[in-house]
Formats: sequence, C-alpha cells, structure tokens
Amino acid sequence: MTQTAGDEYLIGVDIGGTKVAAGLVTAAGGITHQARTPMVANDAIAGLAAVISSIDSVRAAAKLEAELDIPISGIGICAPGPLDPRTGIVINPPNLPGWRNFPLASEISKTYRLPVRVDNDGNAAALAEALWGAGRDYRNVFCATIGTGIGTGIVFDRHIYHGRTGAAAEGGHMTIDYRGPRCGCGKFGCIEVLASGPSIARRASEKIAAGRSSAIMEQAGGRLDRITGEMVGRAYGSGDLLAKEVLQETALFLTVWLGNIVDLLEPDVMIIGGGVACMLQPFFEEIRNGLPSWCVNSHCQEIPLVTAHYGADAGIAGGAALCRSPVT
Repeated sequence: MTQTAGDEYLIGVDIGGTKVAAGLVTAAGGITHQARTPMVANDAIAGLAAVISSIDSVRAAAKLEAELDIPISGIGICAPGPLDPRTGIVINPPNLPGWRNFPLASEISKTYRLPVRVDNDGNAAALAEALWGAGRDYRNVFCATIGTGIGTGIVFDRHIYHGRTGAAAEGGHMTIDYRGPRCGCGKFGCIEVLASGPSIARRASEKIAAGRSSAIMEQAGGRLDRITGEMVGRAYGSGDLLAKEVLQETALFLTVWLGNIVDLLEPDVMIIGGGVACMLQPFFEEIRNGLPSWCVNSHCQEIPLVTAHYGADAGIAGGAALCRSPVT
C-alpha cells in the first residue's frame, strides 16, 4: 500500500443477510483493501462478532498495526433497516432477526475507540456518489440503486436528508400505479415491484407463460421459475424481442417515477446504480426524452441522468462516506 504522510483512512462496512464486506477507504474515496465474512443473521452476539471479524481482517490485510502512522479516523456501517441513524441503533431488520434494538454503533465504537456511523445502504450509497462518485460536481443529488429492490438516497449540500425520524427517502416505495401488483412493503404498484430485478423477471415469465417465445427460456433450462432479471438483460443483448419489450416497459416505469422525483426535488443530478442500471443504460436516453410527458418542470431534461461510479463496492464506499457528513 502506497502512503503519504498525513494520509487518513476510513473503514467502510456493508452488512447483508448472508455476508459482511469491509474495506479500507482513502480520503478520496478509493478502496485499497477488502475482506468478506459470513454473517450470522439470527444471533446478535455472533452477528456482532462477524462485523468485528471483517473489520479486523481489513486491518490485518493493510498491516495497519505495523503502520501506526496511518490514522483511521472512523468506521461507517451500512446496515439493514429500519434503524436510527442518529443513535446507530438497528431497530428491527427483517433479514437480521437476531438484531432487535441493537446498539450497533456503540458496540463497534467500544471495540475500536473510534467514531462510528450507521445508516441504510440507499442513503450511504447516495452520499458516496455525492462526495466521491458521479455526483461529486453537484450540490443536490438523487441516487437510486436498482437491484433485488430499489434503494434511494437524497443528499443536499453533502448532507443526507433523513427527514423527521430518519425514515425519509424510501423512494423505492413510491406508488406509480395503485392498481399494480402488491409490493413486499404491503403497498400496491411501488416502483420497486415494477422495475427491480425480480420484477423484470416476473413480467418476462408472465409473457412467456401467455404463449410468447423467447431465448430467455433456453437460459432458464425451460423453467419459468428459473428466469432472472440478468437473463432478460443477456437476451436483450442478443436481440431478443421479448426481452427488449420488457426492458422498454421498465424504462417507462422509471420515466414516470423519475418525473415525480424531478417535480418533487428538482435535483442537480440523478444517479442510477445497481445491477439493473447496467441493463438499462441503453435506455437512459429514452428515459430522458420521455421526461417532459411526465413532468410539470419544463427544465427536466437539463438534469443529467448518469450511471453510478461505485458498483458492487457501493456499500463499502457508502459506509466510509457516512463518516464524512454529520447527521442532520
């Protein structure tokens, strides 16, 4: 690891239901070392031990114990919500049933005697993009991560907008079709249930079940229940017409949604990340061109729509970014 006198580092941690990923992050947002540890979801103490193990692995890999002149100024953690970003307490995460009102920030701070910040992945990813990524040249940033679900974050002047209780920016659960399918959150027609990876797979499966032919079935071994969003993306890349139709529908859903975002927030930039964003990049121009039909704001096409800088490392970079912005 190349170092310069005065360099300062952060540790970013990304907690999921099955793994913990941690990384050493520079002051400029670069990730120099990473480690992964299996997560224990149903036991609070074992889960905490997994987080500590991942942090220790990063420290060991970077030989921080021997290079004492490299200061670590803080640890930031992306954790499943609901949580309280002001206290660092994880309240009641569905995919980590062992943690209930768990004081994650204070436990990690006690172990390492460092400041610790905790927030959800959507907020953290948005902050990383605002500080170091695709939003670094903009003042007000809206960021969406589209994958298995849709997480969003709003950053004003390098500060995450948390709302009154810390529960703001659940943009993935904005309804755009009240007659649409029921989302996992209980609402109908959320953008998440219409444009996430599993939603893309579901709509492709429904079309094929109705009698349409597609190369997607060959990828899925002839099984409708094995179709994934990634398969739809690959089929589109090879010219499959059904896959193209599904992705065009997805682009329309996102256009309607982003039109609402523009009318509500008028951000300086809209950043799209996650696995589905890569699939939809060929449709970004189509989305931008469609915005005037779904926006009151006559300046909607002046807002850049760009791909996120951080890919699979968004959680690590996002965790570290939390240490760079106070909770408001």
